[in-house]
Amino acid sequence: MDDDVGDGRAGRFGGRVALVTGAGSGIGAAVARRLAGQGARVFAADVDGTAVAAVAEELPGAYALTMDVADRAQVDRAFAESTAVHGRLDVVVHAAGVDDPVAKEWIAEALLDDRPPEVTARLGDDAWGRVLRVNLDGTFHVLRAALRVMVPRRSGAIVTVGSSSAFDAVTGYPHYAASKAGAHALSQAVAKEAIAFGVRVNTVAPGPTDTGMAARTPAALRRGFADPRVRPYATPEEIAGVALFLASEEAANLVGAVLLANGGRFTV
Repeated sequence: MDDDVGDGRAGRFGGRVALVTGAGSGIGAAVARRLAGQGARVFAADVDGTAVAAVAEELPGAYALTMDVADRAQVDRAFAESTAVHGRLDVVVHAAGVDDPVAKEWIAEALLDDRPPEVTARLGDDAWGRVLRVNLDGTFHVLRAALRVMVPRRSGAIVTVGSSSAFDAVTGYPHYAASKAGAHALSQAVAKEAIAFGVRVNTVAPGPTDTGMAARTPAALRRGFADPRVRPYATPEEIAGVALFLASEEAANLVGAVLLANGGRFTV
């Protein structure tokens, strides 16, 4: 264990140790790259071991971890492995999440047929459970593991990646909206507890973002998200910029915040 990582790495996160979930692609990969570029020692974690290993290879001093956030034992093991290297974690960004491609197809078919989507009555227990296990249970597993590392040191910043869908629920997408709304409330509840121990928890809630998940969205549904009055799909790098702000000392007075990053599609 090496508790001293002050090796002269320059940048806003110089000398910090960070763990990023969902780092194999999309927002998580963008966060990992930005953290490393700003001086952090990064542990990049993802359920796709091959993808996250490729991301970690790009980053100086980074480690790749294969981890399914829905699996409590895998999360605890990954946090133990990362903590064993430097003795601490200063930043955790939880970007792992899943969508439901089948439900998206049902919504797209309804749009093309000019009829209301019928999803909830067709939604199986497995589809419901998968989205809730990853997006909500996974957030709990990561928050709990992070606090177990950070609370004894009375220091740390955690950022969870939610979704604007928690506020402006997409018709026919109840499980995703519920999972993200639950993750927001969970993060805020934990934030009020954790700040007493010097640990900040905040959330960024993206709108449509040009990730691999978005690329799998049917064209009809993507067109439905298009609106010339607002900014187009965000880039993963833009959302990563918000996440890094929340993780930085510049956001020292933000606790339990949910920052909308939806290009002006709506406000709350």
